[in-house]
Amino acid sequence: MSAGNFLRNHVVAGAGNPNCTVAIVMGKTKNPSASRYNQHSMIIVPMDTPGLKLIRPLSVFGYLDEIHGGHFEIHFDDVRVPVSNIILGEGRGFEIAQGRLGPGRIHHCMRSLGAAEAALEILCQRAAQRETFGKKLYHHEVIAHWIAECRLSIEQARLLTLKTASKIDMLGNRKARKEVAMTKVVVPRAVLKVIDCAIQVCGGAGVSQDFPLALMFAYIRTLRLADGPDEVHLSTIARWELLDQSKRLTAKI
Repeated sequence: MSAGNFLRNHVVAGAGNPNCTVAIVMGKTKNPSASRYNQHSMIIVPMDTPGLKLIRPLSVFGYLDEIHGGHFEIHFDDVRVPVSNIILGEGRGFEIAQGRLGPGRIHHCMRSLGAAEAALEILCQRAAQRETFGKKLYHHEVIAHWIAECRLSIEQARLLTLKTASKIDMLGNRKARKEVAMTKVVVPRAVLKVIDCAIQVCGGAGVSQDFPLALMFAYIRTLRLADGPDEVHLSTIARWELLDQSKRLTAKI
């Protein structure tokens, strides 16, 4: 089967790792009569296939994450592989993706909450070390309120994450789709707020290499795009909420 005459794919993760020997390409296959959720397939494409070309490494907010293989722009020019390289079957790409993405999104959120805790620790340490206008930073009410708000945000986000993970364990990923979407929106927003407060308290040093905050901010900000942008998740949440409400409301939805 052919990948088409030409395809340009940006931000392919891990493509530069020397141990990476295959790519998994998700593309639309010709089956217009099928449901829109059954028109995409995942295909194994060996990295040495003629027509597949690594173009360049791409930075993420200026950082090159080459440790795990980085992110690359890849061009597919008339790439051909056997039909047997389709994973699971034609039209089952979304099925495969959703089976991984739900737990994967929660895993991202768990790690992000760890980053928020680290940022809050830096914030508090800096607030206890530095003085302005004759008193420690944490004695200024605005800083004290930031500390409190950060703790509130972390705990709220953590509880939602725990609830979602518990629902996945008990009922499966499919039954927890609404909670997964909620968590994926709430956690990066909360963590970015904490990191931003920490940067503000650290001043210029906060955006330098002397603190991990700038790198943390860049990584967490990408999560508002990775595994589905916020806007897609918000639409999903609204749809599931309306379905839940329609069971109780007298007005037609």
